[in-house]
Amino acid sequence: MATPLSDTPLSPLRTVAVVGLGTMGTGITEVLAAAGRDVIGIDVSETQAARCVAALEASTARAVERGRLTGQQRAELLARVTTGTDLSAAAAADLVIEVAPESYEIKQQIFRELDGIVRPETVLATGTNALSVTRLAADSAHPERVLGMHFFNPAPAMKLVEVVSSVLTAPAAVTAVTNLALDLGKEPVAVGDRPGFVADGLLFGYLNQAAAMYEANYASREDIDAAMRLGCGLPMGPLALLDLIGVDTARTVLEAMYTASRDRLHAPAPILKQLSEAGLTGRKAGRGFYTYEAPGSGTVVEDALTPREDGPSAAGRPVRSVGVAGSGTMASGIAEVFAKAGFEVVLAARSEEKAQAAKARIGKSLSRSVDKGRMTAEAAASTLDLIRATGTYDDFADVDLAVEAVAEDLEVKRQLFATLDKVCKPGAVLATTTSSLPVVACARATSRPQDVIGMHFFNPAPAMKLVEVVRTVLTADDVHATVREVCAKIRKHAVDCGDRAGFIVNALLFPYLNNAVKMVQEHYATLDDIDAAMKLGGGYPMGPFELLDVVGLDVSLAIEKVLHREFRDPGLAPAPLLEHLVAAGCLGRKTGRGFREYAKR
Repeated sequence: MATPLSDTPLSPLRTVAVVGLGTMGTGITEVLAAAGRDVIGIDVSETQAARCVAALEASTARAVERGRLTGQQRAELLARVTTGTDLSAAAAADLVIEVAPESYEIKQQIFRELDGIVRPETVLATGTNALSVTRLAADSAHPERVLGMHFFNPAPAMKLVEVVSSVLTAPAAVTAVTNLALDLGKEPVAVGDRPGFVADGLLFGYLNQAAAMYEANYASREDIDAAMRLGCGLPMGPLALLDLIGVDTARTVLEAMYTASRDRLHAPAPILKQLSEAGLTGRKAGRGFYTYEAPGSGTVVEDALTPREDGPSAAGRPVRSVGVAGSGTMASGIAEVFAKAGFEVVLAARSEEKAQAAKARIGKSLSRSVDKGRMTAEAAASTLDLIRATGTYDDFADVDLAVEAVAEDLEVKRQLFATLDKVCKPGAVLATTTSSLPVVACARATSRPQDVIGMHFFNPAPAMKLVEVVRTVLTADDVHATVREVCAKIRKHAVDCGDRAGFIVNALLFPYLNNAVKMVQEHYATLDDIDAAMKLGGGYPMGPFELLDVVGLDVSLAIEKVLHREFRDPGLAPAPLLEHLVAAGCLGRKTGRGFREYAKR
């Protein structure tokens, strides 16, 4: 028996019904009308339908003011949109996009009613980001015409559309919707049916871990958000993003993901339930992780949890000279940062030759800054003069702060701290730049663990604005105060955290990267589609596989092993595909091949 949809291509989807006229439905309506489609907007609430029209009138008026539309084009766009409360208005549609609340009962009722209203060849798309498209399709009279069309908020601005096929979806329906997405100026990504799909599947696990980190009182909400913005170049921190999405929505998505995966990383953090049930659902409620000026406002106002600018509890120690141990990119970058801020710097390496090579690297960096007009030649020369390169750590005898930036090897660091303990004067602060190893292990290698602290810079140190300040249970208050004061002088944003694997950034970043590898390993999506999804749908500056190849697959694997060993969560176990690539010597850009191949330099 023939089905309504065969492999024969469908005619262009000219008339589209949008069911559900909340923020997302209104945005999709605007996108469709702007692309010349006739749109039938339907919502059970007359008030919501009226709000949709008012929002369209306001947004198109702004577009005219900004020169993006003419008055005539605006009038034509608005004329293509009709709204109402009766689902029977969808009878004329070639495509129906449902963006009702995330409830199987509500969505299934809509699809059942549509079965008796629309033509047999009409495509039915759900905008869900959490529920099973297959389950919705199976309950429909014609499951072959049901698929997912997942837009991202705000729909007019966000380029990504995930086109979700179930095992029941006809290829003709997928092709028609994909072509429509392209015609709307969007970037369609083909994905299979699993909760969260690609973008939200990766994003919500990360958001959940950030919520759990905050709930554990490991770091403040402001420091968690600042760390991810400044350390990863993200447009928003995870807790602010949860407030924007809606804490209740995030909880619903995570519940669906956990039901499907049974991965503890997807089990909603208890704080999400607590906030949701208290009605503190984020911006829309005026309060979530943060407090807002009014419901719907994006303006954060102070509340009882807002950090007070009272200054540290202890005065810091004076710091005039800084010793930097190491000769790699990180060490030379840190030395450059301190010298630019006017500190006298001793750059020490295992040999005079390595130290001079590191100073020469700094000279080249300063020259590039001069070429780009960021500093004068005189300032560059005086900055370089503040750096003394040496092949012995004995020259750290008079420094006030010693910063270790050697290989990420615990035994190497312990030996170095034992040396610094002998060489540095009493009262000198000893700091490690480790990104994943325990700071307290470095501290215990000395006779003065109270003077040891973590200062995790990010590469390249001259450009990156973040420093994670890592206190151990032994670190003295005045040592912490000293490092906070030094960070301010070198114009870095300091965030406080405790001494546990990954600190803030790596503890949130690398599980996300690992989950992306698992998606490819399971043949769920391609490298290119995942990278595109996270850049276009999540606002990430780089896709996960671009970033893995830049960081280095060996470095990434080492950090993931440390996280897995510390937290003992099966979901943190490194993806076998990553281990296989490292074993094969495919380490990323530095070897010319990682997840992708690169031209030889």
